[in-house]
Amino acid sequence: MRDQVDGMKLLLEILLSILLHPIAMILMWINLIARGDMSTLKKIVWFIVSIIWGLGPILYVLVAEGDLW
Repeated sequence: MRDQVDGMKLLLEILLSILLHPIAMILMWINLIARGDMSTLKKIVWFIVSIIWGLGPILYVLVAEGDLW
């Protein structure tokens, strides 16, 4: 059951990233600021990557194990 919830959340985050990029980007930035496990350099790189329309937040969720909410 938990796997289905995680899968559905991932799907919603990807759709949000594609359709509502500005909102996904802001949610990503908030999550980046709150993360203590990343160095400042990595945060800056992810901040720059997030600007790529639709793709930045998707990469963040999939590669950096980040969350949009």
